[in-house]
Amino acid sequence: MRYSIAILVFLLLISCKNESKTDSLSNYFTYNKESEVVSAGVRMIPIKTPVGEFKVWTKRFGNNPKIKILLLHGGPAMTHEYMECFETFFQREGFEFYEYDQLGSYYSDQPKDSSLWTTKRFVEEVEQVRKAIGANHNNFYVLGNSWGGILAMEYALKYQQNMKGLLVSNMMASAPDYGKYADEVLSKQMKPEVLAEIRALEAKKDFSNPRYMELLLPNFYQKHLCRLKEWPDGLNRASKHINSEIYTLMQGPSEFGISGRLAKWDIKSRLREITIPTLMIGAKYDTMDPKAMEEQSKLVKKGRYLYCPNGSHLAMWDDQKIFMNGVIQFINDVDTKVFQ
Repeated sequence: MRYSIAILVFLLLISCKNESKTDSLSNYFTYNKESEVVSAGVRMIPIKTPVGEFKVWTKRFGNNPKIKILLLHGGPAMTHEYMECFETFFQREGFEFYEYDQLGSYYSDQPKDSSLWTTKRFVEEVEQVRKAIGANHNNFYVLGNSWGGILAMEYALKYQQNMKGLLVSNMMASAPDYGKYADEVLSKQMKPEVLAEIRALEAKKDFSNPRYMELLLPNFYQKHLCRLKEWPDGLNRASKHINSEIYTLMQGPSEFGISGRLAKWDIKSRLREITIPTLMIGAKYDTMDPKAMEEQSKLVKKGRYLYCPNGSHLAMWDDQKIFMNGVIQFINDVDTKVFQ
């Protein structure tokens, strides 16, 4: 009799365990509760703008009410594709995170009204995305790279009350300082004859000349944007899908310095207003001055600096182990209140 009862209890425990596991997985992969159609976490979020309503592409991974991370890509008007490397690392940690194409980017709506392409308008877009994904000050982290770093800092200056942590990857807080670093440091690392030819093309504003990118690719991009011999598939796809009209309007024709609407952007003096835990990420071969990134980590109230000694502007790829370990450590430290 005792033997029979023991078997019954054992079977009940196994049954409950399997049911619990099934329920857990079922909840984990429930992304589109408002829709009967399952779309692998992809959701087109409606965004209201001064010139009408449009939709932006997002893709959710995971289900973690404690940690929701929104990835902000660079450009402006690149795509989420070059940030797909986070999928492996963040899923290992059980983080909930969102890939996201900003308005005007390839997988989102691409309206033609140029009045939309301002930092202020993009900030309001991010806030609408935050509301749509159900994130708040208890769980919301924003990780922005390059232009995404500009957007992340600007968003924090207005809406940090809705955030738990800020991560700025490879972006200085001053466009004029960024331009100065390109002119006074990076350009001097080029061969004089190469720089002279680049400058001659720029003086003529002959940016569409194939020769311009022929010069920049080996002499600048492969040294300061991504140093991997073979560029990742996600980066190649993002490069093909960039909205060059928006990119040129806001950033200028290349990453070699900055012009366009962002040329005078500078919030360095306002960094002290950011009071949430903040990680600033710099890299030795970056288009951004790593010393400036370190300084920024000291200007915010609760800052930490992550240095990638083998990385460039996309250190998430070419110094991946140090980059990802540092990012994950920061998020876990903020979540567990080791860093607050």
